[in-house]
Amino acid sequence: MEKLSTNNQTIRKSSLPKQRTLRHSICAGGVGIHTGKKVYLTLRPAAPNTGIVFRRVDFDDPVDIPARSENVVDTRLSTTIGLTTPEQGDVRVSTVEHLMSATAGLGVDNMYVDINAPEVPIMDGSSGPFVFLIQSAGIVDQKANKQFVRITKPITVKDGDKWASVKPHRGVRIKAEIEFDHPVVNQHPLDAVFDFSCTAYIKEVSRSRTFGFMKDYEYLRAQNLALGGNLDNAIVLDEYRILNKEGLRYKDEFVKHKILDVIGDMYLLGHLFIGEYEAYKPGHYLNKLLRDEMLKQVEAWEKTDLVDTEEASFSLVPAWAQ
Repeated sequence: MEKLSTNNQTIRKSSLPKQRTLRHSICAGGVGIHTGKKVYLTLRPAAPNTGIVFRRVDFDDPVDIPARSENVVDTRLSTTIGLTTPEQGDVRVSTVEHLMSATAGLGVDNMYVDINAPEVPIMDGSSGPFVFLIQSAGIVDQKANKQFVRITKPITVKDGDKWASVKPHRGVRIKAEIEFDHPVVNQHPLDAVFDFSCTAYIKEVSRSRTFGFMKDYEYLRAQNLALGGNLDNAIVLDEYRILNKEGLRYKDEFVKHKILDVIGDMYLLGHLFIGEYEAYKPGHYLNKLLRDEMLKQVEAWEKTDLVDTEEASFSLVPAWAQ
């Protein structure tokens, strides 16, 4: 049996983590948060090395948009991927981050997302419903080794007073700190750390919902945006309180949702990353800046399947146990 060495450890090649896809296809419906219209999607298995591919099926000739950083065309309000085709012009799918987060959290490498609209349904504002769908479809290992993006040198980007960075780390750790001029938000934890090796994504992160402020919703709706937003798919705050009767799901739900978004946005690298991410005031645009800088600084990371169990512990845990 062939043995390989990394980080002063010996790894059996047959024990390397394998790529994953779905066992079966599964369908779901929901509402687009901006259009307010019904959206249907189908999650389908895909062959090794396919990646996550969104397929717009509401055209006579379906359009495939790989969920990759180079296809991100907009980061206002959400992460939007798109392509320009001779036949259809600009084809987009927005609000991909929650589904991408669920996919990353469960270690699914290859999947088709058939969708009949330009935005992923918002569901309850978290990645929890997508986790449920993926688990219901089942997850199977494939013969190909799982690929990772391992950070080898620190990278930092800034946008005003906001910043984000990645640096080498044995495993995957995400640190985030938020800041909002709001009395309710400031009563709750503003920073959090998520470590894939010791934190359960499904139980502790996936149910955290997006949040917004009533004054912003009123402005967005005047611009024909957030037409599908309501108390069933977001935490909504007025000037002094949370309007959702059930309150928060976690005491640190505000910052945990930012971590949920980071996991989804960083999966647009095409692979799970191994390293430590840290940010102050993280957001979709800042995450795009960081990914873009990573793609420029090719000497600061490596794509590899050669990982030890400590580095890839999150990808080895069965989905039902997380």
